Amino acid sequence: MAKTFEKAVTGFNHNIKHKGKVYHVQTEDSGVNNPHIITHLFVGGNILASKKTSYADILNAENLAEVVRELMEEQHKEMLRNLINGVYDNYESTVRSYQPGQLATDAEMAAQPKLPPQAPAQPRINEVGVETLFGEDLISEKSLDEVILSYLASEGEPS
Repeated sequence: MAKTFEKAVTGFNHNIKHKGKVYHVQTEDSGVNNPHIITHLFVGGNILASKKTSYADILNAENLAEVVRELMEEQHKEMLRNLINGVYDNYESTVRSYQPGQLATDAEMAAQPKLPPQAPAQPRINEVGVETLFGEDLISEKSLDEVILSYLASEGEPS
């Protein structure tokens, strides 16, 4: 019998302007039935980079929600730091955005950089019992200014 789904830890969504473009960073927890944290970096509606971390090895921790939250925060900040430090600058210059219904030509497809494969998204049951691939419950209540200030403040803290 499958384990009962335990609500995932609420995630983070932030928009960051870098070199004239707006990037979206999203981190989410998939819950104990699929114990991993995934962070995506989007630009122009496309996933530019992803990081997935399993926490299957700590499922029995007494303070699991707190530990997962800390892991999520660090992974989210890592993606933000990498963006700001230019790690993805070369990817971004070669990735083209498409409008809904617009298809890439064969030449454009051949010219696209080969990014690491992405894990397919698995639908989740939201609080009203409907399968969803979207993070409606993951929207941050913080303003962008609050996010930036908290990010900058945490950079000075000892590890």
